[in-house]
Amino acid sequence: MDVLDKDKAAESRPGASDSGSAVGGGTVTAPAGDRRRWLALAIVMTAAFMDLVDVTIVNIAIPSIERDLGASFGAIQWITAGYALAFAAGLITGGRLGDIYGRKRLFLIGISGFTIASALCGFAATPEILAGSRLLQGAMAALMVPQVLAIIHVTFPAHERGKVFGMFGAIVGLGAVSGPLLGALLTQWNIAGLEWRPIFLINLPVGIAGVLLGRKFITESKAPKALRLDLVGVVLVTVALLMLIYPLTRGRELGWPLWGHLCMAGSVLVFAGFVAYEKRKTRKDGSPLIELSLFRVKSFAAGITVQLTFGIVLGIFFLVWTLYMQIGLGWSPLRAGLTGVPFSLAVSVAAGLSVQKLVPRFGRKVLQTGALTMATGLLVYIWEAGRYGTDIHAWQMALPLTVMGLGMGLIVAPLTDAVLSGVPREHAGSASGLINTTQQMGSALGLGLVSVVFFGVVDDRVGSAAAGSAVVGPGAVGTAFVDGFQHALWWAVAVLVVIFGVMFALPARPKQHVEESAVEAAS
Repeated sequence: MDVLDKDKAAESRPGASDSGSAVGGGTVTAPAGDRRRWLALAIVMTAAFMDLVDVTIVNIAIPSIERDLGASFGAIQWITAGYALAFAAGLITGGRLGDIYGRKRLFLIGISGFTIASALCGFAATPEILAGSRLLQGAMAALMVPQVLAIIHVTFPAHERGKVFGMFGAIVGLGAVSGPLLGALLTQWNIAGLEWRPIFLINLPVGIAGVLLGRKFITESKAPKALRLDLVGVVLVTVALLMLIYPLTRGRELGWPLWGHLCMAGSVLVFAGFVAYEKRKTRKDGSPLIELSLFRVKSFAAGITVQLTFGIVLGIFFLVWTLYMQIGLGWSPLRAGLTGVPFSLAVSVAAGLSVQKLVPRFGRKVLQTGALTMATGLLVYIWEAGRYGTDIHAWQMALPLTVMGLGMGLIVAPLTDAVLSGVPREHAGSASGLINTTQQMGSALGLGLVSVVFFGVVDDRVGSAAAGSAVVGPGAVGTAFVDGFQHALWWAVAVLVVIFGVMFALPARPKQHVEESAVEAAS
C-alpha cells in the first residue's frame, strides 16, 4: 500500500481529521508510521539549506568576483541584493501557486530552475550575466522555498511539528552562517583554477539529487478547494515590492535621486491598493493571492512583523560583517569564514533546544530571551571593535559571535513554529510564502540600509582622511571600516529592542505545543 492509499484509508477512520485530510487529490498528513515523510523532510530541508547558503555564500567571494570580472560596486549590489529582491518579489506568488497546482510540483519546478540558474551563475563571463543569473536564481528559489514550510506543515501532525521545526531552525541557523565558511573554502582552494565559481557549481549535484529523490518521496498536496491565480494581485504586490526595494539597493550609487524617494513613498499607496483589491477578490470568488484572514490570527500577524524586522537585522549584519573582516581588517576569505564557526555552532545548538525543550515550558519568553541575548552579543562586539580596532584577532570575536548565535538560535526555530501554529492547512502555502517574503523583504531592506548605516560612515571617514592628506593609507581605510561596522551594529541593536517589544503579541505558547501536551496526556 503506498502513501496515498494509506492516507485514504486513514481519512475513512473516525477522528482522521485530527491528523490530516486529503487536499485536492493529494495528501496532507502522512500516517504516523510512514517513514517516507522523514525522507521527504530531509529532501526539502536540504533544498532550504542550499537556498540559505546561497544567500550568504556570495558575500565572502565578493573580492574574488570583483577581481575576476571587474565588477563595479553597483554590479556587486545587484549580485548580492538582486537575489533577495527577486526572491522577495516572487515568494507570495510561489506560495499560492503551490496551494493551487500542488506543492510537490512547484517544489520540483523550483529546485530544477534553481539548479539551472546556479549553473548559469557558475559559468557567467560578465558581471551583467552573473547579476541576471542571480535574479533568475532568486525567482526559482521563490517557487521552491515556500513549499518547504508548506510541505512540513501539511505532512506532520501538530504534536510532531515542534520537533520538526526545531530541526528546521537548526538547519536555518546552520545554513545562514555556513555560507561564508563554505564560500571561503571553495574560493581559497581555487578548484581547477575556477576561483569563485564553485560556490555556485556545488549546487548542481545537490539540486539534481533533490529533483530525483523529491519525485519519489514527496507526496503531493493542494488546497482543498479549487483556486485560481490572482494575476492582478501578483502584479500589484510585485510592483509594490520593487518600488520599495529597488531604490534602497541603488540609492547610494545614484546619489539618492528624488525619484527614489517618490518611488518608496508610492509603494505604500500600491500596497494599500493591493489590500483593497484582495478584499474585493475574496468577496468575489474566494481566490485572493493573500488570505487576509490570516492577519486576524494574532500569532500570525505578530510573527510576520517579527520576521520583517529580524530580516533587517540579518541583512545588515552579514554583509557588513563580511566587508569589515575582508576589506577593513584585510583578512583572507578563509580566515573570515573560519571566524564564523562559533556563530554557526551556537545557532544550531540553540535552535535545536529551543523548540523541543524550552518553548514547551517557557513559551514566547524563549524568543524574547533570544532577542536580548543577540543584542548583548552585538554590544560586546561593538565594544571589542572599538577597544582593539584593526588589531583585533579572530579568537577575540568568538565570545560575541557565540552569544549572538545563541540568541539567533532561540529566535529562528520557535518563530516559524509560532507563526504557523494557528494557520489552517489549506492556506499553508500562502502563509509560508508570506513568512518567507517578509523575512526576505526585511533582508533586502537591511541590504539597502547598508548604504546608509555603513557606507555612509565609511565614506565620511575616508573623505575626512583624504581632506587632510594627499594619499589615504590602508590604516585610514581600516579605521573607517571599523567605525562603519560599529555604527551598523548599533542599528541592529535598536531593531532587536523593537523586536523584543513586538514579541509580547506572540502567543504565550504555540498551539502545537498545547496539542502535544494533550496527546501525551491522553497516551
